[in-house]
Amino acid sequence: MSTHTFERHPDHPDIVTVNMGPSHPATHGVLRLVLKLDGERVTECVPHLGYLHRGMEKIAENRTYLQFIPYTDRMDYLSPLAANVGFALAVENLLGVVVPPRCEAIRVICCELARIGSHQLWLGTHALDLGAATVFFHTFRDREWHYDLVEDLTGARLTTSFTRVGGVAHDVTPDWLKRLREFVDAVPARVDEYESLLTQNTIWLDRTQGVGRIRAEEAIAYGMTGPSLRACGVDFDLRRARPYSGYEQYQFEIPVGSEGDIYDRYLVRLEEMRQSARILDQVLRNLPAGPVNIDDPKIFLPPKKRVLTKMEELIHQFMLVTEGFECPEGEVYHSTEVPKGELGFYIVSSGGRSPYRLRIRSPSFNNLATLPHLVVGGLVADVIANIASLDPVMGEVDR
Repeated sequence: MSTHTFERHPDHPDIVTVNMGPSHPATHGVLRLVLKLDGERVTECVPHLGYLHRGMEKIAENRTYLQFIPYTDRMDYLSPLAANVGFALAVENLLGVVVPPRCEAIRVICCELARIGSHQLWLGTHALDLGAATVFFHTFRDREWHYDLVEDLTGARLTTSFTRVGGVAHDVTPDWLKRLREFVDAVPARVDEYESLLTQNTIWLDRTQGVGRIRAEEAIAYGMTGPSLRACGVDFDLRRARPYSGYEQYQFEIPVGSEGDIYDRYLVRLEEMRQSARILDQVLRNLPAGPVNIDDPKIFLPPKKRVLTKMEELIHQFMLVTEGFECPEGEVYHSTEVPKGELGFYIVSSGGRSPYRLRIRSPSFNNLATLPHLVVGGLVADVIANIASLDPVMGEVDR
């Protein structure tokens, strides 16, 4: 359970300092907030980060590009498929590599499947934080379906490591695509079901409408991105602004809000699930044939079947995994639209097998920076609602 420390200010006995976290169940990870309360009203909020810091950026500088892919799973561990794709695209830009069309389509499937699954978990836990336990059971029932698909595709439910520099681990099967089609067809009705429980619910409206409001210019100044930014009325989505992996081929809407409050952040994410299903439907209807990997043995691992049957291929895999491949000298920044916002990788290469420098722009970090702005002046109970509405994952905040 969480630890709370109460301290009264000697000059202002009505002001109480409270430690919320770092193990509070509603902080959505190891986040500590030092709150100053005047009764039920928040007068100051100071976030304390770093409880999950693992030095990922420095680790990347001591690993090959291929070896760093599993670490991307452990940032936003609610959507590892999307983080895998983002890092691979950054390295491919540095190499000047273009992957085949079928690979791009499979990566879009990964990204949109991750978006739906991430939003399902966000909605279930957000509702649970505010006392709506029924919604939690509905969303986690469907998220289990999502996890089954991820597991059958990648072999893992959480730490997928499915994307490779130059392609993906393997092609999708017709049977898996059939099961994905069943899931995609069911998503719009399931989202309608979630809405029937919350959107017109009086308690939900009281707890979310007009609470945690932030204006568009303030959100931009903080570096907020993703659904939280679009809820302020800012029509910005990297899939449309700077398309990658063939997103320019697909028709989809970018939902935006107007009030920038918790309720709009809720509505935007609901509509994003519908739009993700719409994109997945188009991918399934027009999935290109052909290879899923580049034909470059200096970069991409040989097929597993040949590794198990040919000595040359076994040696080839061993060399690539242990020593990696060289990237040309230069620098690149590439960002993708992951479920929480803009995830960017800045890589500086000195021509070696590991990045000379690597920096990660994580959406949860910037989004969480707005928390003091959102909660000061509000009720302490609304701190819980505001944290959930930002959908932070401390694995990518701290890294």
